[in-house]
Amino acid sequence: MTTSPDRCMRIPAADKARLRVLFLAKHACAGGRPDAVDGNHAIYHHEMRSTLEGIGLHVAAASRYDALFERPDADFVVTLLNRGGFQNSEMLAPLLLSWRDVPFLGASPIVRGVSDDKYLSKLIARARGVPTMKAQLFRRGGLPGGPAFAAERLVVKPNASSASWGLAMVDGWAEALVHADRLFDLGHDVLVEAWAPLLDVAVPVVGGSGNAPWVLPPMMYVPADPHRERSYEEKRGLVDAGDDPLVLVEDRDLRERLEDLTRRLLPEFWPFDYGRFEFRYDPATDALLFMELNLSCNLWSKKTISRSARSLGVDHPALVETIVAHSLLRQGLLRQGLSADVPDRAAA
Repeated sequence: MTTSPDRCMRIPAADKARLRVLFLAKHACAGGRPDAVDGNHAIYHHEMRSTLEGIGLHVAAASRYDALFERPDADFVVTLLNRGGFQNSEMLAPLLLSWRDVPFLGASPIVRGVSDDKYLSKLIARARGVPTMKAQLFRRGGLPGGPAFAAERLVVKPNASSASWGLAMVDGWAEALVHADRLFDLGHDVLVEAWAPLLDVAVPVVGGSGNAPWVLPPMMYVPADPHRERSYEEKRGLVDAGDDPLVLVEDRDLRERLEDLTRRLLPEFWPFDYGRFEFRYDPATDALLFMELNLSCNLWSKKTISRSARSLGVDHPALVETIVAHSLLRQGLLRQGLSADVPDRAAA
């Protein structure tokens, strides 16, 4: 597992003085208080803006897509505007910025789209020899079909949702199809999966010096009750659930297997700037199953990627600067003649 913090990057002072950055997020202009609907996402957005400013970037903020309807007065856009209130909204800002030829943090629109389609990402995993749980997709308005596999317990969820919104765990296909109909009525495609024991393992991957994927130490979510899914309200801090119970994966063999499976998938999605490859792990059988890929995922200092980096001695500002510097470098925004080997940021 790649664990050295020497992959960290700093943005040269001359580029910090020159570059104009637009921060686009639903709560980019708010004061950092929890939101009644989005909960701690509002805190996260405020922290990200403060972090970008703290590393010395000139940052303007916007909270709506219409900031991109004309070419923004910016050299680079950090967009976290993923929940726009309509289907596949995570692709709109990258598409508008591609139209306006403005570089942005994250990944290309088509890569964002295929990674956010949980079923298609599973098909890619299987093609790469990475095992997944059994799953069946029901497209809204598509061809009807019966259950494709048998399972005692099923997970039913929107195929492109986040933070467990709309998820239900049921004991049979009759219940699954009832919940699927509810999701169809709300405009969603529906994914039905065979339930797997709830030990989620996330493998963070970010860009760093060398313009190659930097695989960070995997983090395992260890709940008090592995048979109960976390709710949207818990993940967004709308109910008191405490910090995520995340621990580093210490077992060397498991870490190596996770990195191997992640690296099998990387050629399908690279380049991107940051993301989490997520797996289910069953300690009883030692089985690993790919679940999904979350690109441009949560970079809040309390969440997985930052906590993983912290285990290497890389603090949150250093992590954010590294990710942004990698994106600027790969898109040709750092001054000509600079290589990927930008001097390391001292990590506390």
